[in-house]
Amino acid sequence: MAHLHRVLIYSSILISIYLLVLFEVLPIPLIDANVAQDILPVIPWWLLVSFGSYSLQSLGRGVHTFRDCPEAYHELLQEISEAKNDLRSRAVTVD
Repeated sequence: MAHLHRVLIYSSILISIYLLVLFEVLPIPLIDANVAQDILPVIPWWLLVSFGSYSLQSLGRGVHTFRDCPEAYHELLQEISEAKNDLRSRAVTVD
């Protein structure tokens, strides 16, 4: 639970700062107010798209680097044939 609490605390702090800057309670130094008003509303969508891209990339990499297990394949085929033989001995038709 300590990691979850830490993530919740950090995310609530970042969301609070974001909302304070978005509603112009906190000024952003070195950035024009008009530029900040154009960029700040888009940040949540940018974060969502970035997270989706990262998720797709990590899933694709996992599928690409997935190692085949020929031993598990042969073991599974053996278990399937044993199950079919067991069902046939109980007079169940198995195709």
